[in-house]
Amino acid sequence: MGTVYLDHAGATLVPQSQLTSFTHDLMENVYGNPHSQNISSKLTHDTVEQVRYRILAHFHVSPDDYSVIFTAGSTAALKLVAEAFPWAPRGPESSGSLFCYLTDSHTSVVGMRTVATAMGVISIPVRPEDMWLAEKWDAGTSNPECQLPHLFCYPAQSNFSGTRYPLSWIGEVKSGRRCPVSAPGQWFVLLDAASYVSTSPLDLSVHQADFIPLSFYKIFGFPTGLGALLVHNRMAPLLRKTYFGGGTAAAYLAGEDFYVPRQSVAERFEDGTISFLDVIALKHGFDALERLTGGMENIKQHTFALAQYTYAALSSLQYPNGAPVVRIYSDSEFSSPEVQGPIINFNVLDDNGNIIGYSQVEKMASLYNIQVRTGCFCNTGACQRHLGISDEMVKKYLQAGHVCGDDVDLIDGQPTGSVRISFGYMSTLEDAQAFLKFIITTRLHPSSGQPVPQATPGEAEAVLAESEAQNTVDRCRPSSQEDTPTASRVWNDLPTALGAVCLQPPLPEATRTPQTPAEKAAGVLDGDLEPHVITNLFLYPIKSCAAFEVTTWPVGSQGLLYDRSWMVANHNGICLSQKHEPRLCLIQPFIDLQQRVMVLKAKGMEPIQVPLEENGEQVRICQSKVCADRVNTYDCGEKISSWLSKFLGRPCHLIKQSSDFQRNSKKTRGKGPSAGTTATLSLVNEAQYLLINRSSILELQQQLTASDENGKEELFPMKDLISRFRANIISNGTSAFEEEKWEEISVGSLRFQVLGPCHRCQMICIDQQTGARNQDVFQKLSEYRERKVNFGVYLMHMPLDLSSPRFLSVGSQVLPVLKENAECHDRSPSEKHQNVIS
Repeated sequence: MGTVYLDHAGATLVPQSQLTSFTHDLMENVYGNPHSQNISSKLTHDTVEQVRYRILAHFHVSPDDYSVIFTAGSTAALKLVAEAFPWAPRGPESSGSLFCYLTDSHTSVVGMRTVATAMGVISIPVRPEDMWLAEKWDAGTSNPECQLPHLFCYPAQSNFSGTRYPLSWIGEVKSGRRCPVSAPGQWFVLLDAASYVSTSPLDLSVHQADFIPLSFYKIFGFPTGLGALLVHNRMAPLLRKTYFGGGTAAAYLAGEDFYVPRQSVAERFEDGTISFLDVIALKHGFDALERLTGGMENIKQHTFALAQYTYAALSSLQYPNGAPVVRIYSDSEFSSPEVQGPIINFNVLDDNGNIIGYSQVEKMASLYNIQVRTGCFCNTGACQRHLGISDEMVKKYLQAGHVCGDDVDLIDGQPTGSVRISFGYMSTLEDAQAFLKFIITTRLHPSSGQPVPQATPGEAEAVLAESEAQNTVDRCRPSSQEDTPTASRVWNDLPTALGAVCLQPPLPEATRTPQTPAEKAAGVLDGDLEPHVITNLFLYPIKSCAAFEVTTWPVGSQGLLYDRSWMVANHNGICLSQKHEPRLCLIQPFIDLQQRVMVLKAKGMEPIQVPLEENGEQVRICQSKVCADRVNTYDCGEKISSWLSKFLGRPCHLIKQSSDFQRNSKKTRGKGPSAGTTATLSLVNEAQYLLINRSSILELQQQLTASDENGKEELFPMKDLISRFRANIISNGTSAFEEEKWEEISVGSLRFQVLGPCHRCQMICIDQQTGARNQDVFQKLSEYRERKVNFGVYLMHMPLDLSSPRFLSVGSQVLPVLKENAECHDRSPSEKHQNVIS
């Protein structure tokens, strides 16, 4: 199944024809630095100027009205305005300029207040609801003769919810008919159009904002890192320049404070050489957009029809008990593209109305090859307003370890963000259908039947306006594609095609023998009448490659000796994992401690040997990253590189962590005399060891078997399930998931602290014998474990007597010690969201 891309508000996709045309242009023409005077430079200058005209024409204005300043993106354009705006600082005899911004603004807009504050300007956040009421305010204090400049910024389209704020605000604010804040002076307006113009036309001849920042990759997909600031020419002379770079000076002296800027606003503010090849690429972007779609109006209608269709379907989804499946965050009912863009923001709920964390939804979507965006989308103001997050809660979450962009999706049951899907001009009705099927078929809730649309065919057709929606959806589609099913047919077919599968209730716990008072006092686990023992030991010499099973193995300073000491890197030096290259699991390493070699085997390949340690000869040192940690490594040579490249079908290298490099765990020991100290790690993600319990595996196996319609017990045999979780230590616990109640364990003279549960990722969907993917294990674990997807616990070795032999062996007894409050599972956000050891 192909990828369903639903993050066009983040970055749209680039059409192949655009890249082909641009590449052909570069091959046919020589473009030199536009600051030179030769023929190739003149060609570049003229082409860049032509692109400026093309941009202005796209927004229905000419160079007589606006100037185009190329920047590194919309963020750079916003920073330019903040630094160059003619602020009047507050003083004894002057109230000073005001900087007002809508709270539903991108981070880059809110960040302008830092520059304004440094210039003595007061910043005022304006809520959307206050702005709607602003026309009722008394603007009588506004003095037309007062030239005190104020700046108001707002988005044409919220990148959080897709709300489209009225473009009429531009003229109303500038004329004083709608005042963000009642103050004498002259108001200028910055319209953040980066999100809006990706799917909608903007006529600046009608809505004459003073500043319009743009990001071109949101419109064309390519090039990235290029934006522009459109400046109204009446505003251009007022802008102040605090720095000048190459190409911006008409004349200056090196030994004296003498500088004369160039006349045009673009020449004054484009410091240095612009990214001229990227600018030339824009021409091909405009050509492709026009050729494929017929214009922005078609894109607006097409993308809105998809969003309206999906919104209507999502809104009607209910569980059998009548509870809604999703909670949508919107200021509109998706009635018109004038008030709503092609963005749907929501959280998934269980049948009790509890929110399922966005990180969990994103992981499940990725298993279905559906790409969504999660979090707060660099828009904290809108996130707070829609999710009901107070300022105090934001600060509390930060203290608890949550930062923007991480996967800490729930804290004390409250969401820290949401899920966003967005459509672009290449999106299809099939994309929307695939997403809706994913929501329906994915059992993200622990104990309910499957959600079904609660609407009759007639109601569905009325809501979706079938014929009109279908016409607009098809308008941008190439004629060679097959006809798409009508909206009503899709609506009716969704539950029928997917069936009605109900989840099984959790299996009852095994009957336990009551504990004696002595056993309780000794900290023996409930029902623990049989000793825990190690049943299997595994190490994974090469990160993400197959396991090497042993019966007795030395304990090193970083875990089991040579566990994850090597990793496979691509041609760019980036670590490969099974998430991107499942065939890594088919590479089988064997370590011979006596011969000091590791032998690699794979089907169809001759075995190859790799020395266990550096040989001291010309070793190529390189740096890599593991879970954002910098690690020093060395390349194991061209021979093994060729072997791996041949098997995997892509250029890659085998690299090993340098023996003289120490990487420390972010986790610290919590108790005892060594509290606060850290352990050293190999190339693992989180901790030195991972332990899983056979009883937990058995419980999961029973759940999988119970949900299998054919009742094939061998669909997921015990050995297969164990291998999917890639643990080091397998023990035969008495009850499922009891390991999560352990504080520490002892194995002979060795002591290990339990650091917390391992939060699993999609790697458990990969069959370690074949490399095939199957999402049933992840999905069932998500249902049964109440969406936490925890399985296994991390261990940290606590060395006490370094003189004693340190080995782990199959058959060794495992003695666990309970946590002080074994029923308490409260953990910090960082502990709740750990990555699986890969």
